Amino acid sequence: MKFSKKLKKKIEDGSFREMWREAKWMFVYIRRYRLIVLIHILLGVLGTAMSLLSSLAMRQLIDVVTGFQTGGIWTAAAYMGGMLLGSAVMQSAASRIAAIINIRVQNGIQAEMYDRMLRTDWQSLKAFRSGDLINRLNSDVGTVANGVTGFLPSFVSGTVQFLGSLIIILCYDPVMALIALVGAPIYVLSSRALVRKMREYNKRMKDIGSQVMSFHEDSFRNIGTIKAFGIMDGFDTRMKQMQDTYRTAMLEYNLFSVIAGLVMSVIGLLISAGCFGWGVYRLWTHAISYGTMTMFLQLTNMLRSAFSTLIGLVPTAISITTSAGRLMAVVELPEEPFARETADIPDDFSIKLRNVSFSYNDGDKVLEHVEFDAHPGDMIALTGASGEGKTTIVRIILGLVRPDEGEAVLTGGDEELTLSAATRRAFAYVPQGNTVFAGTIADNMRMVKPDAADDEIMTALRLACADSFVSKLPDGINSRIGEVGGGLSEGQAQRIAVARALLQKAPVLILDEATSALDEDTERRMLENIRTEGGVKTCIMITHRSATAAMCSRRYELDGTALRLFEREGTT
Repeated sequence: MKFSKKLKKKIEDGSFREMWREAKWMFVYIRRYRLIVLIHILLGVLGTAMSLLSSLAMRQLIDVVTGFQTGGIWTAAAYMGGMLLGSAVMQSAASRIAAIINIRVQNGIQAEMYDRMLRTDWQSLKAFRSGDLINRLNSDVGTVANGVTGFLPSFVSGTVQFLGSLIIILCYDPVMALIALVGAPIYVLSSRALVRKMREYNKRMKDIGSQVMSFHEDSFRNIGTIKAFGIMDGFDTRMKQMQDTYRTAMLEYNLFSVIAGLVMSVIGLLISAGCFGWGVYRLWTHAISYGTMTMFLQLTNMLRSAFSTLIGLVPTAISITTSAGRLMAVVELPEEPFARETADIPDDFSIKLRNVSFSYNDGDKVLEHVEFDAHPGDMIALTGASGEGKTTIVRIILGLVRPDEGEAVLTGGDEELTLSAATRRAFAYVPQGNTVFAGTIADNMRMVKPDAADDEIMTALRLACADSFVSKLPDGINSRIGEVGGGLSEGQAQRIAVARALLQKAPVLILDEATSALDEDTERRMLENIRTEGGVKTCIMITHRSATAAMCSRRYELDGTALRLFEREGTT
């Protein structure tokens, strides 16, 4: 009755239920790699079996040497040596196979998680900081991969060693087996408190680790700004505060682990002393031989080691399932609609927003009853105060977010397609800020067209007014640039980003303040190139410059949540 009540409390506590849900999620990967996991298990079991048999061989050898038993001494020695050598070989083979399958499983899970993150609903994923996502993609995936490849083999091998040792001892001396099992109820009864406490600490440590990684990433990405404002001391102070938080949590966890480990060790030593004392008594009364006594000592140690291994799998399981839970939190985010589909785009099409209203997850209205049209041949300016929602309109066009009300569609001929991830290839987009990646200029350009020839790249750079400075670099388009365009000015980085968009040769080009760092003359020449040679049918520009807006055939102005259209006759 007491046991059933305890079990019920554990279930109601929620820890085991949550761990079971996370374990089931991991089991999908265990099933996927079941063959190699099974080979790992078999090698571990064979190694354990040979270790157990070596204890019987040792007993025989000692009894032959001491005259308690007749037989060939060399035969007994060869048998024992063979078992020990076989055990070592099996364990080495299992270790090698574990390394091979671990990296395979880790790469597989990591690639799958990365793909999932890329295709997750944009607004849902924004709830996570990038450093946290990186931590989950690396640290948590590594922990789960270790669990998939190592937990089950360790559990099976530990169980075989425990049961094998116990059965052999039972066959020779049931009393000693009973003494060896005295600690088991204590371990089991303390499991609830241990599991709950370890899970709390484990989750806390992983969350703090993610916060530290996010802080580091933000610091290094904005290191120029930190230096420019002279706020290095402030960031040093924040770093030390985070370190203090981590140290406090780590030392609390360590103290808990040390005390729990000490209690378990004392219990184990008392049990070992009891087994040793009983063995000495049995030897003194001539009830057992020296060989049997030696075997008892070895098997008792193996029994205790196996039990410690199985108990040690509890914190391992907690760490694994905690990491699995953190990955599930991302996996369970909704995937953006049509993320894995590609729509057939009409040759000529228009973009239409009809009575569109939108608000982000925080509930504030950004757009209300917006009407917007863009047709082939249009060069459209989107203007308005900063933060009003111009970029939100672009996100709706790109299918990154979806209207709360109204329709956002692409129309061509008799076709009408809802704007989504499936229609995204119809657009080339240059967002705000620096979007140049580390690598060569050619690498950056070929992201949108992997088979682009050098001549095509130079043509796109020319249209974006970037060829003049790129040709002066030591290695031209093969010159390396750092993270976020390190080594380039803001204007140069913007021109490379525009050139990359033009290389994509999409029908619609969207520039979100993509020329803000250019002087007016360079901007004018670039836009003229785009209009006359860029191969772009429609261009939509977010701008704050009146001269830029004046070059466009139509202008929309966002005022609060309302969008107003200003028609123009021709361009200047």
